[in-house]
Amino acid sequence: MVNNAMENIVFTIGHSTHSIENFLGLLLRHGITVICDVRSSPYSRFNPHFNKDALSKSLRDHGIKYVFLGKELGARSSDPSCYCDGRVQYDALARTELFRSGIERVRVGVERGYKMALMCAEKDPLDCHRTVLVSRNLEYEGFNIFHIMSDGSLETQAEATARLVKQFKLNQDDLFLSPQDVIDKAFRKQEEKIAYTEDDNNSQVSRRAT
Repeated sequence: MVNNAMENIVFTIGHSTHSIENFLGLLLRHGITVICDVRSSPYSRFNPHFNKDALSKSLRDHGIKYVFLGKELGARSSDPSCYCDGRVQYDALARTELFRSGIERVRVGVERGYKMALMCAEKDPLDCHRTVLVSRNLEYEGFNIFHIMSDGSLETQAEATARLVKQFKLNQDDLFLSPQDVIDKAFRKQEEKIAYTEDDNNSQVSRRAT
């Protein structure tokens, strides 16, 4: 349960393979009033009800606003300085003016009283840049992050971070690393697993050509 007295709250959610009815139910259960779509490409090959236009209409019919922030807060970048050996570097991406403008748009929305949820595709928050990149930077800015899980329960960013550290079997009592160093190491390892690479795009192009 979210503490109603808590300020600067942002939610996240993955649309996964939910039906539109289940997805809307999760949003309404937590009182979400704005969906911020942080997919770089706002389409779903296997779940067309999550394509931008269809989703926007479904949300609007239930009194929820839709905002596309994939250009600002998406996992991909058109800026060559954000890549190293063909892989997006989250630290570099987070320093770009475009990314910072996306964070500012979220801040303004929260300040105006909207209950906002960042939406991407992945079911598990840890498998998605919405957690490893965007939520982490929002946390640095003083936001309290709650991830809406597929069963409707909530996981805080702190709980997700602890789960990630445990997932990589890292020891937070390491004599040579501070607890923050251990957390940073866990996020770097996860970034290596999930960050967008130019090979990902080439594979998508190849699949469309066959």
